[in-house]
Amino acid sequence: MDFIAGIFEFFLGLGASVFLPILISIFAIILGQKPGRAIRSGITIGIGFIAIGAILGIFVSNLGPAAEAMVKRFGVNLTVLDAGWPATASIAFASKIGAFIIPLGITINAIMLVTKMTDVVDVDIFNYWHFTFVGALVYGSTDNLLLGYAAAGLALIVGLKTGDFTAKYFQKYYGYEGVSIPHILSNGFAIIGWPLNKIIDMIPGIRDIKADPGTISKKFGIMGEPTVMGIILGAGIGILAGYDISKILNLAIIMAAVMMLLPRMVGILMEGLLPVSDAAKEFFSKKYSDREFTIGLDSAIAVGDPAVLASSLLLVPIALGLAIVLPGNKVLPFGDLATIPFMICIVNIFTKGNVFRNVLIGSFLTVFALYSATINADTHTAMAIAAGFTMPEGASTLSSFVGSSNPITLAIWKLFSLFG
Repeated sequence: MDFIAGIFEFFLGLGASVFLPILISIFAIILGQKPGRAIRSGITIGIGFIAIGAILGIFVSNLGPAAEAMVKRFGVNLTVLDAGWPATASIAFASKIGAFIIPLGITINAIMLVTKMTDVVDVDIFNYWHFTFVGALVYGSTDNLLLGYAAAGLALIVGLKTGDFTAKYFQKYYGYEGVSIPHILSNGFAIIGWPLNKIIDMIPGIRDIKADPGTISKKFGIMGEPTVMGIILGAGIGILAGYDISKILNLAIIMAAVMMLLPRMVGILMEGLLPVSDAAKEFFSKKYSDREFTIGLDSAIAVGDPAVLASSLLLVPIALGLAIVLPGNKVLPFGDLATIPFMICIVNIFTKGNVFRNVLIGSFLTVFALYSATINADTHTAMAIAAGFTMPEGASTLSSFVGSSNPITLAIWKLFSLFG
């Protein structure tokens, strides 16, 4: 068992940009693609992930210090540190649940495909950490390993089913045929965002506000273009952070670069994926003509949308403001502020890129996330200590403002904790 776990740990340690291309290449060959074309597709997908990661890295490394400066400037004093999703993922995989989550997940996905419970072929193995974290939370609360694995399995089932539900909306908005997102973080928040968008549709006046990038660009000309929006929003964050003029301008142009480059980097990834998607459709249509299978991918392919990025930048100061004023909140948003695009990227398919609605719904989701992160903080911290995680200097309690706080994670954790 240790040997098997070691193999999976080795491949996960390679990172998504290496592990996923290997997996995709093997998958494409199984589907009947020629090895040369399959390997080329896998390499292109890996390059796409590296490119997306590089741009997101620029986004995080510049937004993080600005957020920290805002926190210091406004004297925020909250006791739970938002350690961010990378720390949360490491803690999850280091738990006892992490050892066998991949074979468990692949088995569940295969059974659901055979029994027609899902049409999602989930190749987003790296993001199994979300399911792992749910199971680790349950194990941390109940000290029952069986309950932990059962909770992780249920989270994976819910992820696949929500991937089925959002697939048609996702494909229609983003234009990525044959792709789905079985990502419980993004889908978890979308579960709340979908009905909220329906409610907005019922409110006269507000329902008529159109604020998608295309409409904004038509109304405001050059001021409404994504890059210029990036400059305006970046400068606004810099001003709130108390930066001098040089740093404000630097942050502004960096945010403009992110707005321009991230969609193009996603295009590289999709260039590699589309041949595999076409091969999958051809392969499965021959064997199962009555079904349309989709390839389950990371919601990272959706965060490059200009509406998502603009909404996310607007939500950064809103999240910090809500953290300050919400009674009972103990979480200081920091590490996951740059993960806000993952919170709203699936909500975005229901609002059809309406920035106004994204921000309105996103503000509500932020309230939920802050309270959810506050609720799981003690268990999250205990898991971190058990996994040998080094606590940041000056922090005694940690959580994850976005990464561990979505509705699916909270609901399954609380449900299974009743049996402990």
